[in-house]
Amino acid sequence: MSAKPTAKRVKSEWPKHLVVLLLLGIELLPFYMMLQISVKNNAEFLNHPWLPLPPAGWHWSNLVEGFQLIFPYIANTVFVAVLGTVCTLFLAILGAYFFARYKMPFSNFFWAFFLFLMLMPGVANIVPLFSLLKSMSLLNSLWTLVLLAVAGGQVFNIYVLRNFIEDIPKDLFEAAEMDGASHFKQIINVVIPMSGSIIGTLAILSFIGQWNDFLMPLLLMRDKELFTLGVGLIYLDGEYIKQWGKIMAAFLVASAPLLIMFLFTMKLFVRGLGGAALKG
Repeated sequence: MSAKPTAKRVKSEWPKHLVVLLLLGIELLPFYMMLQISVKNNAEFLNHPWLPLPPAGWHWSNLVEGFQLIFPYIANTVFVAVLGTVCTLFLAILGAYFFARYKMPFSNFFWAFFLFLMLMPGVANIVPLFSLLKSMSLLNSLWTLVLLAVAGGQVFNIYVLRNFIEDIPKDLFEAAEMDGASHFKQIINVVIPMSGSIIGTLAILSFIGQWNDFLMPLLLMRDKELFTLGVGLIYLDGEYIKQWGKIMAAFLVASAPLLIMFLFTMKLFVRGLGGAALKG
């Protein structure tokens, strides 16, 4: 008696599974093409663009040469992404702690005005921002990219963290104050452990955003040695336009750190999103 309903349920759900598999295939198709082209030379790519196995064998040297081509860009991007993420979250936690724990005159007005910055499109500030940085002699510097990443990531991070800090029981802060803990120690011993999941999620989002940033490095960087991955890969495509295997190998190497990071932090990322949804 129980086998028939189960068979009917499976039969009725197979169209859903087919749609999911179709969507997964569409999403993974670019990665598949990048992966199989990265081990081919130009002749093999032009003769067999869709086949996963090149007829003359695997050209693993493309991966080595691709890594050598973009290694300086990877180093610059890691510097900007790591330092920008750490500084962004450090200042965001301090700002969220202030807005969540302390009330001052017109605090609601300042908070509303602060959130208004989330509605401003970033491209609207490009011209005045470029003029300001030029007048301050801050062009063509990786530290400028870090500064812009820190400034641009404050609003969203503080908005999310404030809600988490407000939900932390006040008894914990009062107990910490009775033990003589300063504000900084309360942040270290109370806020960060209680908000670890969402801080990890924001760190992942911040790192990915700065790793994939393209517009500001394109506008601000002049020396090729200071290019980040987004700009470096574009110039690589123009310089080695006929070396499809090396180009795809460089793109594969550039995407590998994000894939590895997300595989190891997926549980933390999902946990942080789930906590944000429940508090929202």
